[in-house]
Amino acid sequence: MYSFKLADSPHEYAQIHALNYRAFVEEIPQHQPNDQHLHVDRFHEENVYAISLSGEKVVGMLAIRGHRPFSLDGKLPDLDVHLPQGRNPCEVRLLAIDREHRTGPVLPGLLSLLWQHAAVHRFDCAVISATTRQTKLYRHMGFVPFGPLVGTKDAPFQPMLITLEAFREHVRTLPPSIRGERINLLPGPVPVHPDVADALGRRPESHRGDAFLHELGEVRSALCTLTRARHVDVLLGSGTLANDCVAAQLRHHGKGLVLSNGEFGERLHDHAVRMDLPHIHRPSAWGEHFDLDAVRRILQHESPAWLWFVACETSCGMVNDLGALSALCREHDVLLCVDAISAVGAYPLDLSGAHLASGTSGKALGAYPGLSMVFHSEPITASDDLPRYLDLGLYSGDRVPFTQSSNLVSALRTALLRPPRFEEVAALGAWVRERLRKLGFTLIGNEPAPHVITIALEPSVRSDALAASLDRAGFQVAWASDYLLARNWIQIAIMGETTRAQLAALLRELARPAA
Repeated sequence: MYSFKLADSPHEYAQIHALNYRAFVEEIPQHQPNDQHLHVDRFHEENVYAISLSGEKVVGMLAIRGHRPFSLDGKLPDLDVHLPQGRNPCEVRLLAIDREHRTGPVLPGLLSLLWQHAAVHRFDCAVISATTRQTKLYRHMGFVPFGPLVGTKDAPFQPMLITLEAFREHVRTLPPSIRGERINLLPGPVPVHPDVADALGRRPESHRGDAFLHELGEVRSALCTLTRARHVDVLLGSGTLANDCVAAQLRHHGKGLVLSNGEFGERLHDHAVRMDLPHIHRPSAWGEHFDLDAVRRILQHESPAWLWFVACETSCGMVNDLGALSALCREHDVLLCVDAISAVGAYPLDLSGAHLASGTSGKALGAYPGLSMVFHSEPITASDDLPRYLDLGLYSGDRVPFTQSSNLVSALRTALLRPPRFEEVAALGAWVRERLRKLGFTLIGNEPAPHVITIALEPSVRSDALAASLDRAGFQVAWASDYLLARNWIQIAIMGETTRAQLAALLRELARPAA
């Protein structure tokens, strides 16, 4: 793993002088040897050095100068004749990379950092004296040769240049790790908009204060508008807490039915078992549709009081039929309960027919993890036979019974103010699925979720190894959960601030033979 930065410490400058010596005295005989085995460049005080570090060791460097005359002016007196008109050029010099680090991301990473610096100083063209041993490599990076060779017989160099536009076009194809980026394609935590990040960093407010209560009221209103729910309570905790609160309410409603066709449906069954709820558990094969005729027969013959299922089964990247199950529950006077944790904010969701439903802030709503919510169709009264933190009745009305995080609430409010991306996410999801199938990947789930894609890998490709390879390239995908590891699956999530360009870069990485 490499890191890239501008040199700024005596320790780094000492390593630069040593690398300079190895490159331009020992390897390329451009300067005379010395006993110190250091070479200080004559423009050192004017140079800005982009460096690549492996741990604390400088393994690559590149210097940039904007002052004329360039060193190339002394070798090519008519330099300006070869440069594009109307440009503000800089000179790139002293490219040196230790031998064992010359393949891989060091050179592209140095060039990317160089252009970040150049953009700040409004340079839009760069010239370089490229050793003739590496002109093919420089061409690959977007440089164009000009003029005659310069230097000496033992150390010939080819003048080359690149424009900012040419570099931008080239850098689009580089893995995000080389561009200094980390692309979050996890189903949580998700990438957030800068406005959401700013909201999280505001000064904390008392959860008893008017300002906080006003923001919480706006959050509740926005959540109900988004889902068509009548009521919602916001809790400080994860989606698991919300499902525990749902299970606690179901203690008052007799026997129920839990449907599952993936990991999170199985977890609902576990919630019911732990809360000692009398219930029927009807599992389906992972990724398969619920058998609605079988569900109807259970409702007719077993007369459960409630039905609980997962709207978006994240483990399999599929959506279950909320509309059909809601209709069945209305037909048989059964209370519908929904785990909507991965569904809220991802696609249009109608919870108006749900008695209870759970959600969370850290997924498709595009905020930070730490808040969960329970939607409900009727007001809930407090119950003295429930643990206080699981008693939704204590949240009734505008009350805030326990400590809340104003920062998390503010961030969630800011995320909810942003317009939903339903159509964009659906189009991105369909496009990624099509491309993955063309690449030969096997996808799980009969009714695809627009925002979660589960890939079943061939036995010859280990999920942890592929995920590690993608991580080195700058992509974070889901793989480490026990249920994913056990099945050799990985997941790509399109939640939060995910773009088509980022997904295209991931697809290019997955198309590499090494993957």
